[in-house]
Amino acid sequence: MCNLYSHTKGPTAIIEFTRALVNHAGNLPPQHGIFPDYSAPIVRNSVAGRELTMARWGMPSSRQALFEATKKRAEKLEDKGKTVDFPALLRMEPDGGTTNIRNTASAHWKRWLGPENRCVVPFTSFSEFNRDAGGEIWFALDESRPLAFFAGIWTTWTSVRKVREGEVAADLFGFLTTMPNAEVGAVHLKAMPVILTTPDEVDQWMTAPTPDALKLQRPLFDGTLQIVARGIKKDGEQEVA
Repeated sequence: MCNLYSHTKGPTAIIEFTRALVNHAGNLPPQHGIFPDYSAPIVRNSVAGRELTMARWGMPSSRQALFEATKKRAEKLEDKGKTVDFPALLRMEPDGGTTNIRNTASAHWKRWLGPENRCVVPFTSFSEFNRDAGGEIWFALDESRPLAFFAGIWTTWTSVRKVREGEVAADLFGFLTTMPNAEVGAVHLKAMPVILTTPDEVDQWMTAPTPDALKLQRPLFDGTLQIVARGIKKDGEQEVA
């Protein structure tokens, strides 16, 4: 599971690659360590054309997952002798979000697989954690960390992301995962992000009918990625964006 990535390119590079027409994200300073629930840039379809904007990383978790979390919370409160309003507790259950989407056949994810809810997520490197290999293991297309994109989905959702915030409406995103290629599999056996490396692949993900778009849910060819850093929480802070 990828729960840490970076991007160090400015909006011009992202707009040129994705053929976006609108920039709502501003100048985009480099983000050398993007963690779950951080705000980060995405490119999505809009009435005005493709737009570069910001969203929080983590799609809504399934109702079942939130139900089970609320059930545990309710049981703890009842053990303390407190009266529980379960529907109200469920509504306010904190949901930090689901960062990675693997099972696109799930009804929970199917509703967001149309072009109106697809997005691409710019990145320059991403990390998979492996304690024995040195902690955070950072991958990129090469040492120069060129721009590439995760195939993602987005939505606007009202929920409690953090208890101190309360209920908020926010634009959220996550990205698809698939089986790992050789490089990632040597560090993390379960999955790798779905990565798009050309403008044509971006176009396919953003515009194609869902069955054709999902053909992109595949690992990169073996030998495509390199390990560029180990054991750090932020990658490439010494670089100039």
